[in-house]
Amino acid sequence: MAAQVTQGRSGWGRVGAIVLLLTALLSLIMVAFAWPATRAGVHDIPLAVAGPPQATSQVVQQLEAKRPGAFDVRVVGDTAAAERLIKDREVYGAIDLTSGKPQLIVASAASPVVAQALQQVALALAPPQGDATVVRDLVPLPADDPRGAGLSAGALPLVLGGIAAAGMLTSLIVGLGRRIAGALAFAVTGGLALVGILQYWLGSLAGDYWANSGVVALSIAATALTLLGLESLLGFRGLGLGAAVMMLLGNPLSGLTSAPEMLPSGWGAFGQYLPPGAAGSLLRSTAFFDGAGAGPHVLVLAAWALFGLVLVVVAALRPRARRAEAPAGELVAA
Repeated sequence: MAAQVTQGRSGWGRVGAIVLLLTALLSLIMVAFAWPATRAGVHDIPLAVAGPPQATSQVVQQLEAKRPGAFDVRVVGDTAAAERLIKDREVYGAIDLTSGKPQLIVASAASPVVAQALQQVALALAPPQGDATVVRDLVPLPADDPRGAGLSAGALPLVLGGIAAAGMLTSLIVGLGRRIAGALAFAVTGGLALVGILQYWLGSLAGDYWANSGVVALSIAATALTLLGLESLLGFRGLGLGAAVMMLLGNPLSGLTSAPEMLPSGWGAFGQYLPPGAAGSLLRSTAFFDGAGAGPHVLVLAAWALFGLVLVVVAALRPRARRAEAPAGELVAA
C-alpha cells in the first residue's frame, strides 16, 4: 500500500524544478514593474522656449549645462507659437521669455509628473534674487482629479480587460466567429463602462465621452483579438505568451503613470508600439487635447487588432488545408 502511494506522488526533482520556475517568474515580474519605475528620469523631454533670440539662446545654454540630455528644445518666436505646440502635443511645456519676465507654461493633462519636473527646472533657472517664475497650466487636469490618479490607475484595467476577455472566451465559447463577436461586443461595453466610471464618477477624464469610450474599446479589442489569434494558432501557449507580453512589457512600459520620455532611454518609445502604451497616449489626446497627436496611436491599436484577426483566419484555414491535402497523400502512397 505504501509503495502504491509513493508511486502516485510527484518526484522531488519535479517539485524543485517548479519552485525554480516560479522563482524565475516572480523575479521577471519584479524586474518588469520595478525597473522602469526606479530608472525613471527626464530624457529628451520636448520643451519649447519662446522669446527673442538672445534670451532664448541663453536659456538653452543653461538647460544644456545644468540638465544635459534632459530636454529636446524647440525655439519659437512668441507665446502663441509655444501654446500651439503644447496643444498639438508636440511639447510638454514652454519657457516663455517674450515679456521680459520668465513664465513657465505647462500642461499637467499631458503628464503631471513632467509638469512638476518642469517647475523644478524653472526654479533652478530663476535668478537667486529675482522674482519667482510664474507658472501657468495651459491644459490642466480635471478639478476632481488634479493629480491624474484615476487615469494612471486605469492602465491596469485596460490590459486586464483584454486578457480576461480572451481567456474566458477561449475557455467557455466554442467557435472562432462567436469568440470574435464576443470580444468585439465586450470591447464596446467595456469601453462604455470604464470611461463612464473614470469620466462621470471619478472625474478623471474630460472631453467627449463617446470618443473616450471608442479609445478604450479599441484598446480592449486590440489586446483581446491578438490573444484570441495567438490562442487559436498556438493553443494555451499562445494565450500565455500574449498575456505575458501585454502585462510584463506593455503595462510597465506604457508611460501612463508618468510619460514615455520618463522611462529608460528607448523603452518608453518601444512601449508606445504596444497596445497599453498606445491606448494611454491616445486617451490623453482625446480627453484633453481635442484628439491632437492621436493618429499614430490609432494606427498602432488598429494594427494589433488586425494582426489578431489575421492569426484567427490563418488558424481557421489550417485544418481545411490539411483536409485538402489528405486525398493527394493517399494517391501518392498508392
